[in-house]
Amino acid sequence: MSSPITTHVLDTAKGGPAPGVRITLERQTDGAFAQVGEGVTDDDGRVKDLLAPGALEAGVYRITFHVDAYHGGEGFYPSVPVVFRITAPGEHYHVPLLISPFGFSTYRGS
Repeated sequence: MSSPITTHVLDTAKGGPAPGVRITLERQTDGAFAQVGEGVTDDDGRVKDLLAPGALEAGVYRITFHVDAYHGGEGFYPSVPVVFRITAPGEHYHVPLLISPFGFSTYRGS
């Protein structure tokens, strides 16, 4: 069994994966976010173990991509927070991020 939340970071300026990006995962409880997972992208730009199998609950989550170090402190966005809602905890959620020094895009992947 694998993590119910995974991610993949791709650098659109370089045309490949973004290794070494620190990622934090938080869940909102009583109006505040608390960290429930973290990881660093591998050589393929992926984090496959953000959350322990079976630990996903319905609610609002925030995954933050800490891209400042990846861009050498030269990018416009030092971090990219993505807030999303989990309504079916039994499903798998893949949250990819496409980055460049001056832009980003995300979507619910498969």
